[in-house]
This record gives sequence, C-alpha cells and structure tokens, in this order.
Amino acid sequence: MKLNVKIKRLHPTVTLPSYASETAAGMDLHAAIDEVLCIPAHSRIRVPCGFAIAPERTDIAALLFARSGLAHKMGLVPSNAVGVVDSDYRGEVMVSIHNTSDEDYFMQPDERFAQMVFVPVLFASLTEADDLDETVRGGGGFGSTGV
Repeated sequence: MKLNVKIKRLHPTVTLPSYASETAAGMDLHAAIDEVLCIPAHSRIRVPCGFAIAPERTDIAALLFARSGLAHKMGLVPSNAVGVVDSDYRGEVMVSIHNTSDEDYFMQPDERFAQMVFVPVLFASLTEADDLDETVRGGGGFGSTGV
C-alpha cells in the first residue's frame, strides 16, 4: 500500500527521512542539530528532525520508534515508548529521547536516531453500556493468560 505524504524542510541541511532497505517498515530519522548534543545518563531531551509532514489522508498517523541498535547497545529509546504524530499536526517532528544508560550519549549532527512508521488509524465510536458480553478470559488482567 502506498501513501503520499507532503514533507516540508524546516532545517536547511536536514537529511529527509528515507527507507534503509526496499522492504523496511520504518523510515530513518536524522538529528537536525548543528553541533554534538549531549544526552546525559538517565535524562530526556527532545531531538528535532527538521521537517513537518502532511499525510494525504486523515486516517493515518506516523509512529516514532527507537532504532533497535541504539536502543539495545546505547539505551536510547523514545521517552513515551512510541511517539505519535497525528495526521493534522503541522509542526516540526521531534522525538523525545530517554537515555536509559548510566553513561552520557553524544549525538552527532545528522545521526540516524529514530524511525517513523506510517499506520492506518481506526476511529472508534464509543457506546456507553451497563453490561459487556462475557468472554472466557473475562476480567483476567496482567499475567492471567500466562507469563
């Protein structure tokens, strides 16, 4: 499935998002910073991406994820687990990064540090009810179906 997305460059030298391989799910995001950025251990910082987007459809969101190598090796993850860019947001895409490690991380200008995946969004119509249908699981929560 293809999606047209308008993209506006907000930082003159930013590298725009791109897929690293032909079948990659996520587009790599580059840090739109002019100098090395220190992300202190156990802290959070917003990293600008230098662009804004406008998907052609309103039932689309862009989800911002960690790059698996940086998350595993360096402990850099989005501070909200997954960032959400709504289809009507027109500001600069930024990623709030949390350095979970015990060491400061020094992000380089134009470094690939996150990835963006476009996904369809279902809009729910909530109906208040006094009762819900019964299921085998019922109200079983955390760990109720196994580890």
